[in-house]
Amino acid sequence: MAYFVIYSRAWCHLCDDMLQALKAQVGDDYRVDVIDVDADPALLAQYDELVPVLQGCAPGQSPQTLCHYHLDAAAVARFIGRSGA
Repeated sequence: MAYFVIYSRAWCHLCDDMLQALKAQVGDDYRVDVIDVDADPALLAQYDELVPVLQGCAPGQSPQTLCHYHLDAAAVARFIGRSGA
């Protein structure tokens, strides 16, 4: 089943806002993993100034970056439709 990953950091109001907006859109139908970029130097280097970053993950597919900074509800809906979830 498809799921979402938010690359985030502590004390980030944009990160909290994205998580709340995503949960409001998808409810409990999808798993949402939140990963702290500050805990991993490679993730920090990749996502530092972009957090929060939302990726959609579907079985057999590479993760897709859907948006960053603010939730793109249309991109989430397109991902859900494409992933067949």
